[in-house]
Amino acid sequence: MSNAVTADQTENNYYNPQAIEAAQQTKWATDKRFEVSNEPSDKPSRYMLSMFPYPSGKLHMGHVRNYTISDVLSRYYRLKGYEVMQPMGWDGFGLPAENAAIANQTPPAAWTFANIDSMRAQLKLLGLSIDWSREFATCSPEYYQWEQWLFLQLYKKGLVYKKLSTVNWDPVDNTVLANEQVIDGKGWRSGAAVEKRDIPMYYFNITDYADELLDDLDQLEGHWPSEVLTMQRNWIGRSAGMEVHFPYELAGEENTLDVFTTRPDTLMGVTYVAVAAEHPLAQYASEQDDAIAQFCALCKKGSVAEADLAKAEKIGMDTGLTVTHPLTGEEVPVWVANYVLMSYGSGAVMAVPAHDERDYEFAVKYNLPIKQVINVPEGYFDELKADAKANDSEVNFAYTERNTLVNSGEFDGLDFEQAFEAMLAKLEPKELAKKKIQYRLRDWGVSRQRYWGCPIPMINCEHCGTVPVEEQDLPVVLPTDVVPDGRGNPLKNIPEFVNTTCPKCGNPAERETDTFDTFVESSWYYARFASPNDAQNMVNKSAANKWLPVDQYVGGVEHAVMHLLLSLIHI
Repeated sequence: MSNAVTADQTENNYYNPQAIEAAQQTKWATDKRFEVSNEPSDKPSRYMLSMFPYPSGKLHMGHVRNYTISDVLSRYYRLKGYEVMQPMGWDGFGLPAENAAIANQTPPAAWTFANIDSMRAQLKLLGLSIDWSREFATCSPEYYQWEQWLFLQLYKKGLVYKKLSTVNWDPVDNTVLANEQVIDGKGWRSGAAVEKRDIPMYYFNITDYADELLDDLDQLEGHWPSEVLTMQRNWIGRSAGMEVHFPYELAGEENTLDVFTTRPDTLMGVTYVAVAAEHPLAQYASEQDDAIAQFCALCKKGSVAEADLAKAEKIGMDTGLTVTHPLTGEEVPVWVANYVLMSYGSGAVMAVPAHDERDYEFAVKYNLPIKQVINVPEGYFDELKADAKANDSEVNFAYTERNTLVNSGEFDGLDFEQAFEAMLAKLEPKELAKKKIQYRLRDWGVSRQRYWGCPIPMINCEHCGTVPVEEQDLPVVLPTDVVPDGRGNPLKNIPEFVNTTCPKCGNPAERETDTFDTFVESSWYYARFASPNDAQNMVNKSAANKWLPVDQYVGGVEHAVMHLLLSLIHI
């Protein structure tokens, strides 16, 4: 059927979108109707930002919904006399693109840019009022060189560090898996039993700003829904407690097992401590006992997600080792347990079965002592017993509320605050305890053992250790002609990428082959849209003053943390 508009159709007010919309969109493009300048203007400015799309191949109705909302608002504010910036770009790096490239046996770069062309054409057909002069893709060196530059600035300010981290490891594909890629304890691609491994990873030290994040939520009272503010406070999760040190001697050396607790009032009820399979005490015990070694190997299998660990059966094994209770001087047995991760805290917890539900279940399972040290109100468990009988289930007799202390010697009769201060006064002078603030919020691990991502601008030298790339040598460009097969990071096998010279000592060295988590790219793109073509600055200051902060955002919230960092460190 022809798309031509006939005279009869015109006279009868027929609407032919193929002809009318194409002509109008061509006129908009010719007139640069939706392009905006960074120059000062008498008009008020409005920055309308939409969710950054993954170039997945074709638009779906979720995209249409999201960008239609943004466009309606943009057109509304233009009619109100505002100068409106509505940009568009592409979140080009990341695992989805790499997985698709593996499946299609093609380089991720070719696959991604072909998809960008397809999605751009579809967006233009929708007639959205987008300023296409500001378009960029995060997988282009022109964009990610500034991400590498930002990383170096954070590194200089002590906001980047490297440490061992426990990850899901696929022993067949030789790669790290996200928690979502572990299915019933096996790798989603290979089907191999997943292992826990400790590997070095880079982190952004966002917990340095946890207090500011938390305290400034008060400024949003009355502006944000109370439920959202509560979720944010719980996500940051500030908790005051005590770090307690349990002394021990191993192979002639004195050391301490360090645990953090929000309930130091239960310290007299500790009947065992549990450590991760990677903890030095567990490793020492493994060297002495094959059965413990086999159990530790078993603990290293499975997911490292907290949610998965909470649901998994709690299993453990007595190491035969002990630590000294800092108050009583009694010897406390050390167990290795699958529910303790080395990457969280110190990799050790103190167990108080009478006052912690998980510890209670574990103690009952392995017939460990249970010592009540918090006064339980009379009749407290009667209702629990009735419910358990009605449901034919077991009663968990752990009393987790606060109350006065019992069976705690000199601390009997004290309430929580009194016991906290009394125990701290006794232990702190002996360097066996100290007050500590801990957060549920974790530092942001940004390393990914993947190919399709922004290269981390660091160099590993056997003489100088880890050395940052010189700023004048940025960007570290990712090779784009690689076809990954999903088995490990192919960058390791590209000598022309890996082999380099140490900028500090001049000796041969190797580039870091880890790449950034894709959320690093999508955490700051909002700022780059203000001046996407500036080759001298990450963000042009005058452009930022005109357009930032974002006035209206439709989509996710990944950029919030980086926005905070950028504003706090004044880069």
